[in-house]
Amino acid sequence: MYGEDNGSEGPRGTFEIYRAEADSLYKQGEYRKAIESYTLALELTPGEKNCLVCRSRCHLQLGDMQSALTDAEASLEEDKEFHKGIYQKAQAYYYQGDFEMALVFYHRGLKLRPEIQEFRLGIQKAQEAIDNSVGSPETVKLTTEGDLSYFDHLQDDKKIKRKTMTYGRPAAQQTKTVAQRVNIGSEKTIKQLLGELYGDRQYLEKLLKETDPKSEMGKSIATLVNDGLSYLDTRSDFWRQQKPMYARRHDRLMQRRKRESSSNKLAPNDYIIKELERIDQAQVEGRYQEALKRAQKCLSTVQGFSETDVPNKIEVIANLYSCIGNAYLEMGSYDKALESHKTDLSMGQTHDMVEAVSRGLDNIGRVHARKGEFAKAIEVWERKLPMSKSPLESTWLYHEIGRCYLELEQHEEAKTNGQQSESAAIEADDQMWHLQALVLTAQAEVKLGELIAAVATFEKASELAKAQGDKSAETAIKKAIDEINAKIISEGITETDETADKTDEEANNNAETEEPQEVTDTKENVEPDPKPEKQEEPPTEKTEPEPVKEEETKPNTNVDTDNTENVKDNKDTTEETTDEQKETI
Repeated sequence: MYGEDNGSEGPRGTFEIYRAEADSLYKQGEYRKAIESYTLALELTPGEKNCLVCRSRCHLQLGDMQSALTDAEASLEEDKEFHKGIYQKAQAYYYQGDFEMALVFYHRGLKLRPEIQEFRLGIQKAQEAIDNSVGSPETVKLTTEGDLSYFDHLQDDKKIKRKTMTYGRPAAQQTKTVAQRVNIGSEKTIKQLLGELYGDRQYLEKLLKETDPKSEMGKSIATLVNDGLSYLDTRSDFWRQQKPMYARRHDRLMQRRKRESSSNKLAPNDYIIKELERIDQAQVEGRYQEALKRAQKCLSTVQGFSETDVPNKIEVIANLYSCIGNAYLEMGSYDKALESHKTDLSMGQTHDMVEAVSRGLDNIGRVHARKGEFAKAIEVWERKLPMSKSPLESTWLYHEIGRCYLELEQHEEAKTNGQQSESAAIEADDQMWHLQALVLTAQAEVKLGELIAAVATFEKASELAKAQGDKSAETAIKKAIDEINAKIISEGITETDETADKTDEEANNNAETEEPQEVTDTKENVEPDPKPEKQEEPPTEKTEPEPVKEEETKPNTNVDTDNTENVKDNKDTTEETTDEQKETI
């Protein structure tokens, strides 16, 4: 397997390498190769007791009981109380058929290490094997001669009976043999041992009783039936020794415990935690129907628990209603989802559970948004905003509210919420939500006609998308920028025009809030007071000053931004008008 030794260099590798390789081969069922590796390891470290025990197990798997016993005994040479060696020696004796010696070493191991369950099981299976071999205590009567000749005669009688058993037996003899079979163990034990084959055994016994052994056909049938019964008896004896009843009970117990580990037989809190994890996993993987069924089943189970078993029972129930609502939402059942989330919210409000209230408002808002009820979604989410526990939660809320306003074509509100979402994202140091907030703000600016500002916002978003490596977002943003630039060129919009429009809009907004006196002063600065003209103007000369007014009013519309120049022009105009009036007089 590994080649020849390289002269005086010895075998290649180290003890640990060979030991690890042998362990791996043993797990794979390659017992012969494992023995070779264990042997090489033992050449490097002779007498290593753990390695000897492992090699003994390999021999046992291959049916070489003597070699297995030899290695087990070798592992005990330096340490007589090495419990692994004691157990392996007991196992070797047991599989060799020497149940009494196996029982001795099982007891010895249990005395040394009473906490090891394997020794208890070994004692039980060895004792049962002894009972099956020599019969129950009631059927054994020891002689008083002080020797074991009785057991020798018993074994010889059994051998003779097996050799001289004929198949063409009379009916009375057949019935007796059936009774002898039953004496091997109780009928219940045989039924458990044979399992599904027990019905076949009953059928064969009934057929044997009803068969006429004198006819040729009867003899042939009896021969076949007896062959079948002998096989079943042999199997029963084998299973009784290799898999005693106590072991079956132990296996059934372990299987039941394994089943209970995935059911509500677990401790209530462990069961709830495991089920919530499974529900979340199903939800994440898109298995919404499974998530719904699990949540409903878990809810029904938790409702049956007492508050002693689950101190936070109300919180768990509210959380399960939330899970049910989320599953319904993803499945498109909006009314059922809304009902479940409202129950979660109601329980939170009734029992003063802030987390449940916040969660309920969050989910109810999502349901309304999915249904297209954006105004209701805004109302619910604005109730949740003061409950936000972190900037990250706030940026999400502002963003969703802004999206709803955008759908309602309330673009100024959408832009405001987009900017608030951006501020919260910067505070949370979350680039993904920062990108989302910028896109929302830019979309609102486009709707408001602020195209140049929208381009600037989109360019900031593009830089963030590039930094995050989001190619799809970067492509979409570039396309939006190109479309806006094309619109700006086609409409001939300049940055000055957009700024002027914005200034005019702000001025109009400010004019509504300023005092009347300020508005009057502005008027006086821009236009001359016409009252003196009306008082001194003669009726015949009424039309002469009008051209002067038109010529002098035109410059005022071109200099709206400089109040000082407006005042000067108005003064000059007033002086000219006075001179003309004098000439006319």
